[in-house]
Amino acid sequence: MKITFHGAARTVTGSEHLIEVNNKRILLDCGLFQGKRKEAFERNRSEFCQGETIDCLVLSHAHIDHSGRIPCLVKNGFNGDIFCTSATRDLCAVMLMDSAFIQEKDVEFVNRRRKKQGQHPFEPLYTKADVATAMKQFVGLSYNRRHQLCSGVYLTLVDAGHMLGSAHVILDIDDRDSGQERRLVFSGDIGRPDIPIIRDPVPISDGADILIMESTYGNRLHPPYPESEKELERIVNETVSRGGSLLIPAFAVGRTQQLVYALHKLHNDRAIPDLPVFIDSPLATRITDVFRLHPEAYDAEIREFLLTDDNNNPFGFGRLQYTQSVEQSKALNNLKVPAVIISASGMLEGGRILHHLRNRIEDPRNTILLTSWQAPNTLGRRLVDNEKTVRIYGEEYRVRAKLEILTGFSGHADRDGLIDFVRVMKKKPHHTFIVHGEVESAENLLKALSDNFGIENVLIPEPLQSFKV
Repeated sequence: MKITFHGAARTVTGSEHLIEVNNKRILLDCGLFQGKRKEAFERNRSEFCQGETIDCLVLSHAHIDHSGRIPCLVKNGFNGDIFCTSATRDLCAVMLMDSAFIQEKDVEFVNRRRKKQGQHPFEPLYTKADVATAMKQFVGLSYNRRHQLCSGVYLTLVDAGHMLGSAHVILDIDDRDSGQERRLVFSGDIGRPDIPIIRDPVPISDGADILIMESTYGNRLHPPYPESEKELERIVNETVSRGGSLLIPAFAVGRTQQLVYALHKLHNDRAIPDLPVFIDSPLATRITDVFRLHPEAYDAEIREFLLTDDNNNPFGFGRLQYTQSVEQSKALNNLKVPAVIISASGMLEGGRILHHLRNRIEDPRNTILLTSWQAPNTLGRRLVDNEKTVRIYGEEYRVRAKLEILTGFSGHADRDGLIDFVRVMKKKPHHTFIVHGEVESAENLLKALSDNFGIENVLIPEPLQSFKV
């Protein structure tokens, strides 16, 4: 068996791992590389497998850094099945179409400038038509249902508890080259127990022979979730007391729904003022509709909330408004009263949040709340690094708004959660590959696995590095 790491190697984005076994080529994830614009543009076009060489694809979940290059793979000749959960399929139908829209708009903007300079135009990475073609190849599977991918390879998806539809990928393989039966586990993104909306991650207690494991928070701990809700309460109240508004850049999938639910509860408990809350993201609105279609993925807390809440809707309450039109979004810039505005993107790399940010970042009454990991070279990371001035749409702005950071809303397991993921495995892996983390996080997790369990042969692969196992 041969494993090649095409993405999320010594970084967090662009998840993509190729398994070659029994004369078949199985791709795990096909994610978009995110980060510095020029580098992302080049890497997304160069570092992916040619589609016609791939037999099938298994998708762990719908986040764009795991799914975002699937239409590109199809465009380049891939015509095999794409296996994932039904919720992931439904989310991808919305998210990939939105990604294609952004690709087309970005290239349209760049090409206007290139035309003036007499340069050849770029093509988008993929179009909405490419997404429509790709969606025909998705095959939705239920959790814990064993499915034969190809001769000698069986797939089982186990709830990863990271976001709606997320899965740990288990491949039970009769490896004909080695004559061995082996289990390969790809963690995908590992979720956290005891956070609301989705169920807790399911442990893989039987263990694995080969483990490909994420390490996003391999060197950090999260505060308990209830503490984060109390911190959110504090931040809202302090911002309102200054007469300011709270801006929350948030991923449209998962984080927005978590924040809405938390604000809903605080509103019901009258723990925060009766102020307007706006979800200014058409994508988040459509994603929330998908959440409503999959109550089978909800945890017990949400089910109880549905029985007791007057609105019978965890993602909506009286003061909450979902904006749709550009005009509605622009109108938020003229608000004269404190408000909460949640908008994409979560790393401040595009979307409507940038318009709200440039209108409010220089006012010390306002608060910017970051609730997720920020990739290097993004505007969000520059704020985390306490840069005093930042560029938004080519213009410089002083950072005078108060910055708050809450990691307790994260859907990723922290260092202890990652260690526990391996701790429960009765059979510890013979080969472990640590991916989806910056180098410091990955190295910290490597040391922890070695120190806690004496696991040997733990590696942090380089981009495009291959291993025979």
